[in-house]
Parts: sequence; C-alpha cells; structure tokens
Amino acid sequence: MQAAGATSEERSRGSPSAMEKGGDQSARKARLELVVANGPVKRQMVVHEAGEIVPAEQGPTMEVSVKMDVAVLHCPFCFLPFKPPVFQCSGGHLACGDCRGERPGSQWQCERCERGGPFHIRSTAMEAVVSSARVECPHDGCGRYITYHKLEDHQSACPHAACRCPVPGCDFAGPPPALLHHLNTLHSVPVHSVQYGKVLQLQVPVSEPRRLLFAEKDGRAFLVVGGTLGLGAPIAVSVVCIRTGASSLPHYATKVWAKGPPAAANGRADIVRADIEVTSSKEPGAIAVEDLTFLTVPSKLLGGAGPSRTVSLHIRIDKITS
Repeated sequence: MQAAGATSEERSRGSPSAMEKGGDQSARKARLELVVANGPVKRQMVVHEAGEIVPAEQGPTMEVSVKMDVAVLHCPFCFLPFKPPVFQCSGGHLACGDCRGERPGSQWQCERCERGGPFHIRSTAMEAVVSSARVECPHDGCGRYITYHKLEDHQSACPHAACRCPVPGCDFAGPPPALLHHLNTLHSVPVHSVQYGKVLQLQVPVSEPRRLLFAEKDGRAFLVVGGTLGLGAPIAVSVVCIRTGASSLPHYATKVWAKGPPAAANGRADIVRADIEVTSSKEPGAIAVEDLTFLTVPSKLLGGAGPSRTVSLHIRIDKITS
C-alpha cells in the first residue's frame, strides 16, 4: 500500500477531528482518491480538498482515479469512521458495529428505507474498503500512512504530535525538535547532550533547575524539572520526556542522584538517589505533582549560599525497547 504526496495541511483538514458529530457532512467536500493500475494492483487512498487532485504514483500502465466523499467512510448514525464489522439492512443502508451492538437484532429497524428491517447482514465489501483506506498522519515529521479509522488512535500516540511550551504564559506549541529550539533560543533554557546509559553531571542552580537534555542518537528531548514540594527540602527534581503521553515504545528510565560537598572530617560526601520511570508528556509544564517521581535534595547537600546555592546532579537515562 503506497500513498500520494499530498501536504500535511490537506490531510489534516480531512481528518476525523474535522468531522463534527451531527454536522453537515456534505459541506465538508473532503475526498478520497483510489488509484488502480493494470498489472500488479496498486491502491492509493488519500484525503484532500475538492478541486485538489493528488498526483498518483506513476505505474507501468495507465491509471484511473476515482473520487468519493469522505463521509462515505463514516457511520450515518454516530458520524464516526467505519471499522469492521460493518452491517447493512435489507435495503443496503449501513451501520457500524458499535451502533448495531447498542440496539441488537430486531430492536433496531432501519429508518432510512421503505424495507426497514434490522441491520443483520455483514457488509464485507465495505469492510474491505475501510480496511484499505489510508491517510497520512498530519503531524510534521511523521510521514506514516494510517488506516483511516485508526488515525485518531495514532494521533494520540504519535511521537511527532505538537508539544506545548512549559514556560508559564507562553502559547507556543510544536513538534519536540521545534520546542527544543524554542526553549533554548527564546527562553534561554540550557541544553545538554546526553547519551543513553552514560552519566551526565550537572551543576544546577536551585533557583532555576530547569534543563533540556537532548539525545543525539534518536533526537529525543528530556526536560529536567524542579521546585519545592513543601516537604522540608529546598529542591526536588525529576525528568520528563517531551512527547505525547500515549507514545509507544521506546520507554525511558532514569537514575538521578545528588551528591553533597565532601565532609571536613573524612572527605566523604552524602548522596541521595532515585530510580525514576520517565513520564512522557506533550505538556510538560502542566503535569500534576502526583504524576511524577521526584528526587528530594536536603539542604546539607547543596553547595554555595543564599540565592547562589547549587545542587550537583548526576543523571543517567536508559532507553527501554521491550
């Protein structure tokens, strides 16, 4: 299954989020394009605006384009995308499995045709269509083509979903690389390169512990967050992965420890440690305190004095792929 190169903006306007329940489906004018070539069959289905024809990939022979309203792929009762199983009445009208399941058997008679009757016939032809319809994820940088009725689930887990700036009062939102650049250039948040499985040492001011960690291996961005939890400790720190919270693998874990200044008596330093399962969020500034694991650092482990106090942090991030 291959798809044509329509723009992300075009796909976005035809996505399920643009279909309001009970709205005027015919006014939307979104289209699906099916391309079939002779020889080895090539099928191509993309969403685009009326009047905008997406160029089909050139095949070995002549290709024929067929357009249909995107509303055809939506259940006329709940207005959500069809997904198998799809049912029809004796008159050929369709209903999704969820709607039929709410009113099974003879309890639900078709009100759209004279024949009436329950939706008791499986529409295998429509199931084949909705299983083949694919659209491009509208998130910049993703580029994946997703089965149409699975697009909403993919968007909620897509690692390229737009993330919001954690700085209070800032309305910026963009994919993680853009947010990383935004935080560094506009808000002067320091950026440090980190390698998975290796320790990064930071000397962090207690007054502003926020730091960005950038993993060059896969382009992932992490935010070191900190503040007081009112537990008698002057600072508590944690690590958040900047991406959608529903993202699939890989996951990340981090070991964080703070090391105090050497004692005068024996030269040894106190250390506090925490093993943290890293929380992922596309709104790292809005995470509730109870949703994070923090390393709390007591005053005796801080260096300096007054407003210039610092904490010596050691951070190791591990990438979990299974």
